[in-house]
Formats: sequence, C-alpha cells, structure tokens
Amino acid sequence: MRPRTDRGRLLLVLLLVAAVTAFTATVPLLRGFFDLRVYYGTVHTWAHHGGRIYDYRVPGTVYGFTYPPFAAVAMLPLALLGRTAAVVVSLLVNLAALAAVLWVLAGPGRRRRGWYRWALCLCLLALFEPLRDTFSFGQVNLVLLALVLADCLLLTTGRGRWAGAGTGLAAAVKLTPVLFIGLLLLAGRRRAAAVATAVAAAATALAAWADPAASRFYWTEALWDTGRVGRLDYVSNQSLQGVLARLGETGRPLWASAVLLTLCVWAWRARRAAAAGDWPAAFALTGITACLVSPITWVHHLVWLLPSFAVLVRAGRPRIAAALYAVLCTSVVWLWAGDASGLDGFLGANAYVWVSLGLLLGLPTGQPRAVRPPLARSASATAPAPSPVSPATTAAGDQSESSSEAGAPAAATGAADGSVREGGRSPSSEPTGSTCPAAAKPQSSSARASSYTVNPPSA
Repeated sequence: MRPRTDRGRLLLVLLLVAAVTAFTATVPLLRGFFDLRVYYGTVHTWAHHGGRIYDYRVPGTVYGFTYPPFAAVAMLPLALLGRTAAVVVSLLVNLAALAAVLWVLAGPGRRRRGWYRWALCLCLLALFEPLRDTFSFGQVNLVLLALVLADCLLLTTGRGRWAGAGTGLAAAVKLTPVLFIGLLLLAGRRRAAAVATAVAAAATALAAWADPAASRFYWTEALWDTGRVGRLDYVSNQSLQGVLARLGETGRPLWASAVLLTLCVWAWRARRAAAAGDWPAAFALTGITACLVSPITWVHHLVWLLPSFAVLVRAGRPRIAAALYAVLCTSVVWLWAGDASGLDGFLGANAYVWVSLGLLLGLPTGQPRAVRPPLARSASATAPAPSPVSPATTAAGDQSESSSEAGAPAAATGAADGSVREGGRSPSSEPTGSTCPAAAKPQSSSARASSYTVNPPSA
C-alpha cells in the first residue's frame, strides 16, 4: 500500500497536509497566543511603564507572569516589538526549536531519512496535542527542551566540555529542567552538573540585579503559591498532583509519597541508562518524571515526552510508540473537563498521566539494537562436533567456546542496563479544553491576586 514512486509519495504527503490542516483548523481550539500575551504584557509594563514583573495581569483575567525573574529578562526583546511581530517571532522561534529537537532525536542517521519520511514525521507532529498547544499558546517549553537536548547531544558524542550549560539556562527560565541537573549528578557527571548549576545561578543573580524586588517576591512568595498558576484539579493538569486533586485528595503527605516513589523509580532507571551510555533514554526518563512530579503540568508541558517516543522507535518498538502517541493526539482528556468523577473519569481524565507512568516504567534503555554489539556465538553453534579422528578440530572448538564465554559479559555490559530485555514492548467553562468554548483564559484558577499585585497599566 505504500507509494513506490516519488510522484505517489508527493501526492500522499499533499493529502496528509490537507487533512492535518483541516484538523488543526476545525477540531482543536486555537489558544489565541494567551501565554505570549502574558509575556508581552509583562515585559512592556516592566520596560515602558515602570511596572513590576509580577503586577501585570492580562486584561479581564487574574493571570500574570509565573516564571522566575530571569525569564522576564530573557524576554526583554519583546519590548521592542509590536503584538503582530511578537506572534511572528514566537512562531519562528518555536519552529527553530522544533527543528533542533528533531535534529538531535533523529540521531546519526538523520541525513539518510529523506524528504518523504521527514514530511510524514512533520504531519504526525502537527497532530500531537502538546505541540499544537505550545505553538498556539506561544509557550516556551519547546525552546527549553531544545536547550536540554543540546546537553544530551554533547554527552552522547563525547564532547562534554560545555555540557550542562543548556540545562542551566533552561532551569533559570523555568524550574522543570532542574531535575536534569539531578540526572547529571546521578550519572557522576559532576563537571556538567557544576556547569549547569553555575549557569543557572549566574542567570538568577543577573535577574536579581535587574529587579531585586521582583526576585525577592518570587522566591519568597510566588514560587509557593500554586494558585497563581491555576486550579490543581483542572483536567489540563496531567501530573500526579492533578490525579489526586481530581479524586479530592488535596493533602500534601499523599502527594509527597507519590512523588518520592516516582523519583526513586526514575533514579534507578535513569542511572542505569546513563551507566550504559544511553543518554537519550536517560534524558527521556527525566523529562517524563519532571512532568509527573511537578505540582502542575498543563497539557502543553508534555512536549517533554517527545524524546521517549524517539527512544521507543530506536529500540524497535514503533507500534507501542504509535499507540501511545495516538492517545496524546486525541485530546481525549477534555471529554471529562466538566466532570471527572467515576471510574471512567478516573481513567479518561488522567489518560496522559497513565501514558507518562507507562513510559517511566517500560521505556527501553541501553544501546540501540542497530548498534548493539552482537554477543559472541557459542562454540556449540559454530564449531564442528568433536571427533575422535580429529583432535585438532576438538581443541579448536574448546578454545572457541572459552573465548566466547569470556567475551559475552563485555558485550552485554556495552549493550545495555538489562532493561533492553524488559517486557515486550457537561461542557466545561474552562477555555483550554479542545472541546470547550473559547474564553478569556486557557487555564483555570481560583487564586486571588497576591498582595504584591497592584493595578497595572494596560499593556
């Protein structure tokens, strides 16, 4: 059924592009670049009107800037742009970040894949809900993923002199990538961990110098107020905390226990992956875990799962990758945006969390099959049977078997951490819902404005 000519391939690609365009234009709601409006209004209020970073609220909402102060410093170029230009720049930056992510995930064979496979890949990516939302919100997670994967590439290729710089910069913009510094420490990459920590500290210090009051407020108050970000039980929150909140369990001890257990599983699996030299799998496991343990993981944050699908395909499990990827393209969680009660709500409203947990527990680690050194064959399979009239042949067979037994452990050590053999393979008023009506703010919150907030000038 696959087209065998370039003309047939081109026709199929054009049909897929048309189908994807129709889907993205009609099925999911566009987010109106809401997060970009937050960034833009914050920077313009701060740079041009003498306002403070955490004072700004998008007109008609209670939502404002929630990132560390360095993020506002990094976004200062927005102060030079108009609204339309800011949208264009956001799209171009996210496209460049996506290209960088794909370049890293494709691995050494990226140039052999050809235009046809890349075109099919881009069509599939356009259906991926977290990626769609990243572009239409004007979000920054794709840029942060590209920075972190740059360190993964440096470690994979043995050019680790500056490894950690991308992770440190990403951690200064948003707290989620801090867990990758933990990965570097687990793997014994102390230099890379030190570089990441130094870069993050320097960027944070720069922001503190630029706006001491904003830094003091963020690290002492805003950081601990999850209500500034949104409601924990809102269906878009696809983290462990979101699951518990939708069950009505808001106590910290239960959530802390779940987080601790998740971190233990991550530490065990990620350390073994790094020890086997499988940095892509180690980084993929860390991205999955960061989404699970974060108090709030909106659907668009799940772009951090992209590396795990590349790892599955690399390990020869494309069907599992396709099935899990398809779930994340369906927007299925929004069917329970209004009511997540009952068994169906527990399973459906948390579908993306179950995908994340499945990836954390079952993601294959170790060297890719294509480059894994084959185990030496046993002499019994390759050497001729011993014969009383052929002593020389018998001796050679014994020697071959001995060398095979000595070489097998080394090959197995270079191959993997053992996990390569693991397993087989009512409408809501919340406007983020793909099936929900548009509204002023895509994330829901019952938080009241902070005492730090004043009436800001309009951006």
